[in-house]
Amino acid sequence: MKITCSKDRLNHAVQTVQKAVAAKATLPILSGIYLSAENNKLELQATDYELGICCTIDAQVDIPGKIVISGRYFQELVKRLPGDTVEIASSTEDRTIKIMAGTSQFNLLSLPADEFPVLKSLFDKQNGTSNLTIKDNVLRDLIKRTVFACATEESRPIFTGALLELTENDVRMVATNTHRLALKKSITEQTTSNSNLKIIIPSKVLNELARLLNSELPVDVNICWEKNKVAFRFENVYLESRLIEGQYPDYNRVIPPEFGTTATINTALFIDAVERVSLMAKDGEYNVIKFQFNTSEVIITSNNPDIGKAYETIPVSTEGTDITIAFNAKYVTDILKNIGSPELLFSLNTPLSPASIRPVNDENYTYIITPVRTL
Repeated sequence: MKITCSKDRLNHAVQTVQKAVAAKATLPILSGIYLSAENNKLELQATDYELGICCTIDAQVDIPGKIVISGRYFQELVKRLPGDTVEIASSTEDRTIKIMAGTSQFNLLSLPADEFPVLKSLFDKQNGTSNLTIKDNVLRDLIKRTVFACATEESRPIFTGALLELTENDVRMVATNTHRLALKKSITEQTTSNSNLKIIIPSKVLNELARLLNSELPVDVNICWEKNKVAFRFENVYLESRLIEGQYPDYNRVIPPEFGTTATINTALFIDAVERVSLMAKDGEYNVIKFQFNTSEVIITSNNPDIGKAYETIPVSTEGTDITIAFNAKYVTDILKNIGSPELLFSLNTPLSPASIRPVNDENYTYIITPVRTL
C-alpha cells in the first residue's frame, strides 16, 4: 500500500476511530487501527467487538492495500507530525509501515490485516434490519439530556444503557438507574421503515456518538438496527454497537400523573446554592441535602457531624402545601447542569414519593428523582 493524504484529515479520522480501539485487548489485533486504501479513498476502522467505528477520507492512492497499525502509537504519532501532508507506505518484506511527513520518517511494525474483524455495514443487509433517519442536533440533544442518568454498576446491565423509542408522535430517549429517570421527547419529522423501535444502547456508546455529532449545520443521521446490533451513519462516519438485550421496564409507571406542590425556581441561583450546600455532604455516605419548600423560598441544608453544617435560602414561587424533602445532591445537580432552561419547575407530592424537575414551558423533558428517607 502507498498513499498520500492531508495530515489534518488523517488526524481527524484517527481521533474519530481511536475510541473503539480495545484498551485491554485480549486479541492483539484489536489494539490496532485498520487502514484500507482504494479508489482514492482511505478507510480507517477500529473495534473492540462492543463498539466499532469507521471513518473514510479522501487520499491519493498510488498502490491500494490493507494494513493494521498499532492504534496507540499511530494516534500519538499522527497528532505530532509536521507539515500538511502524510505519506504512508507498507512493505510486505519486513512487515513494516513507513510514515513520512515533512522531514520526519517513522517505521512501525504492522499487524496481520487478514486477522482484523472488518466491519460489515448493517445498511448493506437486505433483510432483517429496520431504518430511521433523524437530524444530528436532535439526536445529540436526546443523548445529552438523558444519558447521565444511566447506571454505572454492571449488576443490572439493562440500566447501563438508554432506551431509544419511536412512537407515532415522537422519538424519545429514556435513562434510569432506578433512583432517578430522565425522559426526553422530540417531535420530529423522522423517516423510518419501521415504527416499532425500542432498543437499548450502551451509555458509553451514546456518549461517544454525541462526541462525534458535532457538525455546524444539521445533517441526517441514518440509524439501522437488527436484533442485537445498531449502526449510525452520518457524513463520513459509520459507528456500530452491540445492543443491550432484555425488556426495558415501563417508565411511564414511575412518572406521577399529578403533584400537590410545584415551585418555580431560577436555575442559576438554584444550582449555585445546591453545589455550595452539598460541599458539606460530600463525605457523607449518601451525599444527602434537605430542601424545605415554603411559599416564597426554599431552604437548603446539609449536616455532616464530621465537618459541619450548611444553610442557604433562595427565592421561589411555590403553589401548594409546604414540604420538606431530602435528595442525593448529585442527582439534583446533574439535572440542573443539563436542563437548558433559565427557570425550572420542581414538583412534589410527599417527603417519600418521587419528585419531578423539568424546564418551564417544556413538557417534552422530564426528570424523576426518588427522595432519600431521613431520620
